[in-house]
Amino acid sequence: MTYFLFVIGIFLLIFSANWLVEGASSLAKRLNVSDLIIGLTVVALGTSAPEMIVNLTASIKGVTDMAIGNAIGSNIFNVMVILGVSALFNPIDVKHNTIWKEIPLCLLASVVAWVVANDSLLTGADNSVISRSDGLMMLCFFGIFMYYVTDVAKSDTDSVEPVAMKPLYQSLAYIVLGIGGLVIGGRWIVEGGVEMARAFQVSESVIGLTIISAGTSLPELATSAVAAFKKNSDIAIGNVVGSNIMNIFLILGMSAVVTPLPFNPAMNADLLINIGISIAMFVFLFTGKGRRIDRWEGGLLLTIYIAYISLLIYQQ
Repeated sequence: MTYFLFVIGIFLLIFSANWLVEGASSLAKRLNVSDLIIGLTVVALGTSAPEMIVNLTASIKGVTDMAIGNAIGSNIFNVMVILGVSALFNPIDVKHNTIWKEIPLCLLASVVAWVVANDSLLTGADNSVISRSDGLMMLCFFGIFMYYVTDVAKSDTDSVEPVAMKPLYQSLAYIVLGIGGLVIGGRWIVEGGVEMARAFQVSESVIGLTIISAGTSLPELATSAVAAFKKNSDIAIGNVVGSNIMNIFLILGMSAVVTPLPFNPAMNADLLINIGISIAMFVFLFTGKGRRIDRWEGGLLLTIYIAYISLLIYQQ
C-alpha cells in the first residue's frame, strides 16, 4: 500500500500543481494582475510546486538527505534526461541571453550549493550543514534572478501566454484542490521514499536522487519535449535552466530555512556532477555549427545519465 500511495502521490502532485496554477492564475487575472506577472510568479512557482512540497515535507520530517537529493537529482535529471530527450527530437538553438546570462546563473547556483554544503571542507567545521543563514542567502540569490527575469520579460511581451479567467467558484475550488493534493501527495511520496530506502537497503539520498527527482520532474519533461518537437527551442532550454536555478536558490533555500539540512559528504560526487553538467551545457554550445545542442550531444547526456544511475545503484 505504501508503494501504491507513492505512485499515486507523484500523479497527485502533478495534477494538483496544474490545478493550483490554473486557479491562482484565473484569480490573479480577476484581480487585474497582468499576464506577464502571472506568468513570472504564479505559473513559474506552480510548476516548481512538486519539488518544493516534497522538499518541505522531507525537511519537516527530518529526512534531510532526501530533501537535498531531490533538489540535486532534479537538476541532474533536467539536464541529462529532459535536455537530452529534447535535443533528440530537434537540435536546440540557444539565444545570446541564455548563453551568457542564464546558463552562467545555473552554474552559479550549482557552485553555491557545493559551497554551502561543505563547511567541513572549507572551514574545518566538525559537521557540514546547510544552515538557515545559507538558506536565506540562496533566497536572496533567487530574488536577484527574479528581478533579472522580470526585466528581460518586459522587453519580450509578445511571448507572454494569455491567461483565461474562470468563474470565481471554480478558481477557488482549483486552488483548494491544488493545495490539498500537493500536501497529501508530498506526504505519500516522502513516506513511500523512506519505506523504499529501508526495504531495498539504500540511502534516502539515493531515493531522492533517482525515483523522487524523476517523478517530480515529469511536468518539465513533458513541457520541454513538446516544445522541442514543435521546434520552440526557447521554451525547451529555458524551462530546464530556470527550473535548475529555482531548485537550488528557492527550493533548497526554503528547505534550509524551515529546517537546517545536515549534509552527508558522500553526496559531494553528486554536487560535482551537478556543476559538471552546467559546464557541459555551456561547452556544447560551442561545438559543431551554430550555438545549439545537437542530437548527438542529447544522446551523450542520456548515456551519461544511465551510467550515473547504474553507478549509484551499484555502490549501494
